Amino acid sequence: MSLVEVRKIVCITEDTFHDGGPVATKRPVKGVIGAFVKNPYAGKYVQDITPMMDALKPLGLELTRRLVAALGNDPKAIEAYGKGALIGAGGELEHGALWHVPGGYSMREILGNAKAIVPSATKVGGPGARIDIPLHHVNAAYVRSHFDAIEFGVADGPRDNEIAFILAMSTGGRVHARVGGLQVHEIKGEDGQR
Repeated sequence: MSLVEVRKIVCITEDTFHDGGPVATKRPVKGVIGAFVKNPYAGKYVQDITPMMDALKPLGLELTRRLVAALGNDPKAIEAYGKGALIGAGGELEHGALWHVPGGYSMREILGNAKAIVPSATKVGGPGARIDIPLHHVNAAYVRSHFDAIEFGVADGPRDNEIAFILAMSTGGRVHARVGGLQVHEIKGEDGQR
């Protein structure tokens, strides 16, 4: 029996024309995708949960490919990313940590030379719970224009015995970013920060 049993996958995109200011010439497209997966550790404490981490790698790659396709099918166009997990009430917060490696490394693999740490959020909640997935620049975490988030949630999940494993990406920063800080053209790309 597989450790990764997917009930459904949900993908949402948003195309922002403006945010109260002028219509943008380059519109950022933001997206989020989540897979609702049976939690084999729900309802009990299991000391070694790491086997599921390796088992999630193919799902990480599949969700990354699907989200890149939904955002225009060009990995080079992705400028920001993030990840998260929404754990059903029968699970524990640590179960969401299983996504750090397969979710983050899958995005780095598909996107190429992404250097910045992938920001993350995890939360325990029942059906209808929502979570904000943080976003920042893929190569330099200090690029303020790309500090953002996208909300994810569905009415029928996560069920008590499920985890929603989530990835988020954007093709740009906030549509009217204008508060200074490190600019995209100033990225050195050496350490994932600046």
